[in-house]
Amino acid sequence: MKNTNTITRENNAAISNVNVELSKVGVGAIGITSALIGCWATACLVAGMISSGGPVNLAASFVSAVIG
Repeated sequence: MKNTNTITRENNAAISNVNVELSKVGVGAIGITSALIGCWATACLVAGMISSGGPVNLAASFVSAVIG
């Protein structure tokens, strides 16, 4: 009876450790993905400013595209 409790506790601790490690991996993956999306958005914004002639022209083009 005593050995059964010890094995159960060790299994629960191992499962808990696996859950913690999987959580760390998940948080890391989400962080890397969000950083890549942010870099892509910044690159697109810079490219839009370059092609439109500056931030004022970009804003004017955006407003005219939204209004129609």
